Parts: sequence; structure tokens; C-alpha cells
Amino acid sequence: MARRASNNPRQIESKSCGCPRCMKKYPPDKHGERRPRRDCTGSWQARYRTPTGKQESRNFPIKEGGKKAAEAFLDEIRTAVRQRTYRDPARGKVTLSKWWAEFWEVAQEKVSTTTRNRKLGLWRTHIEPKWGQYRLIDLEYMALQKWLTQEVKGWETQKKVKELLFAVLQAAIKDGERISANPAEHLEMTATKPVKHPDDLKPPTMAQYDLIHAALPEYYQRIFRDFAYETAMRPGEVAGARLSFIDQDERLLYVKEILISDNGRLRRQAMPKTEAGFRAVPLTPTAWEAVLWMIERWKPKATRSKVGDGYDLHVEELLFRGPRGAALNINNIRRPWRRACVQAGVARMVENPETGRPEWWPRPYEYRHDVTSRLHLRGVSERDTQAFLGQKRGGKVTWIYTHESEGARENVRAALTGTDGKGSGLRVVE
Repeated sequence: MARRASNNPRQIESKSCGCPRCMKKYPPDKHGERRPRRDCTGSWQARYRTPTGKQESRNFPIKEGGKKAAEAFLDEIRTAVRQRTYRDPARGKVTLSKWWAEFWEVAQEKVSTTTRNRKLGLWRTHIEPKWGQYRLIDLEYMALQKWLTQEVKGWETQKKVKELLFAVLQAAIKDGERISANPAEHLEMTATKPVKHPDDLKPPTMAQYDLIHAALPEYYQRIFRDFAYETAMRPGEVAGARLSFIDQDERLLYVKEILISDNGRLRRQAMPKTEAGFRAVPLTPTAWEAVLWMIERWKPKATRSKVGDGYDLHVEELLFRGPRGAALNINNIRRPWRRACVQAGVARMVENPETGRPEWWPRPYEYRHDVTSRLHLRGVSERDTQAFLGQKRGGKVTWIYTHESEGARENVRAALTGTDGKGSGLRVVE
């Protein structure tokens, strides 16, 4: 181990000092005289090496403690380097935008395409315009909280923005402690959490579905009425179904891949919404007839292209397609559905309490709610329903997808009035 320098800390000569040493190095010029003095007033310089071997220094003026302050600083730094807790202050002076570029290069590889696009949108819309040019060490809790409260609207948006900002700054702590604490750790959502009325969450009634299905073109009746209504598969799962995923003997469709929209461009994604999405969906006779009809219409190839991410869709293998043979996408699914809902007189505009934007009801996604309620009424166990839907958590099936049955309110009214044939009705008892 190298011997420590005997002159560390050392006093640095000053042009304003009049001691012999400073006068020798910085002689007074003809325009001014410096008063001679015995003691030097120059700053004390403490020199040290970082864990990477780079030499750094820091000066301490006499009025800030001089030699004693420099010695205390050296003791602190040497201990931090020895215990591997040293943090280079200069590493925290990088701007948030520059640090985001380093963070995102790795972080985007850990998430799905839809999650990546959502986070990138949050960064570009909310975080970067406000804080991108701030240095990491300049970010403070109260300023961030005021911004989140006053400028970020909506509970869900505040939640997602807070999570992203926290992750970015937490990575800065892990990367050699660019900052000592995460100012986003204790941020609070101040917007009101949106709550929808149960009637806005319920799927259409069977009569309403009949009207919608009757208004659909015959081709889309095969997709919506005969298949989606029977299987409760997500639109992306239906679009990604392939002939090679069909077990014709058992009449099962294996969900192995989905099609998603990546900034308006269709993309194959190997992972469904969750790992529970990998499942075998039993096909009813009606759903099976729809599959056979599509096979007869498009004659898809049974080849097995590699399941995985990419923009090469291999349309020749797809089971369900648009009426002209293209892959199903958000446009050739949503447009005919919406037109049929309007024609049937079922469609209505519902304001999203989170964003304030109007949304159309119902969506094709409501099929999952309807099928879950039907299975629940038939006594199918929650575990089996969970597996059928590809839901990760069983409890979620009960309180999100299950709704009261048709006629439930009249049944309650009959029980209360005693007109259900089971007694004289409910009454108060002591």
C-alpha cells in the first residue's frame, strides 16, 4: 500500500495573503501593496482518491475551519472509500434527461411492448417537459409533490407517473448512489380515485346482445357472436389464434401468442397479458363451427412459425382475419362493432371519470364480464373460471368480472314483498 502524503492536507498560496511564502509565489505588482503578515490565510486543500483511483480534491477556506475541517473531511472520505459507501457528488449533477437515456436503454428490455409504450408516453408527456433539464441532485420532494398535485390530472395518471419517476430515481441510487435519497419515494396521489356506477360496469343484457349481433355483418357474426361470445378470449388473443394452435381431437384452442398494436403497427407478442394467459380454451359447438367456417374460408396453413416478438405476422397461418384477409386489428374489430351497437340502439357515451373523455359502451371486452357471470350462475368454481379466462388472480374474477344476473332486482323485490311464493316476506324482528 502506498504511503500517505505527509503534506495532506496542505495550505494553498493566496494572491491576497501577505505571508512570506505567498509573497514569494505571488509578488505584489506596482499597482498595489499587500500588508505583510506572519500567518498564511490561504485555503487548506484535502486530496483523496476515489474507489476507481481518480484523484480529487476539495478546498476549505480559513473561515470554514481550514486545516481542521480538511482533516475531518479526509477522515470521512477515507472511511467511506474503505467501507464502499463513497458517493461522488459529480455523478448526481447529470440531468434527468441524460440519466433517463441510460436508464431506459436497459429498462425497456424488461417490459412488454404495450407497457414500454405506456411508460414512454408518460415520460414524454408529463416528466420530461417539466424536469428533464433538472440535475438529479436538484430534485426536491415538495416541488415534485406540487407538480404532481397541480399539473398531473387523474388518479390513475398520477399513480403511473409517480411509479415511473420513483423507478428512474431509485436506479440512480443503485448506480453508485448518484443521489443519497429518492425524492419521489413519499409522493402522494391527490386526485380522487375514479369509481364507476355498477350499471356502467355491467355487460349488455342477452336481449341487447341479440340486437347487436343481428346488426353485425354476417362475417363478423362468426367472430363476435359465434366465437368471442362463447370463449371470452381477449381481442388480441383471437387475432393471434393460428391453425397450429388447434387441437381438433379435443376441440381446444391453445393461447400461445397475441397480436398487439405497437404505435399503430401490428406486432406479434409471445407473452399474453399475464403468464396465466397461456391456457387451453375449450370450444363449445358454436365456437367450433365458427373455427371450421374460418378454416373453410381462408384455408390457413398448419405450419408452425416460431412463436415470438416481431412484425412478421405470418398471416397465412392466422385463423381469424379481416373480411379481406388481413390480420385483425383495432380498426377492423372496433369499427363494425361500434356501428352495430349504434344501429341496435344499445350504444351510449360514458364519460371516463379518470380522463373526462367520452367512451363508447359496450366494448367487445364486455364479453368477458358476461361469460364470467354466466359461469358463476352455473356454479362453475372460481378456480376453473380463473383458468378459463387466463386470469392471474382468482379473487379478481369475483369482484371485477361477475355481475348480478338478469332479474336479480325483481327477485329481491319479490323476496321483500313475499310474492316469491316462499313466505310472507321479510319483517323486522326483535
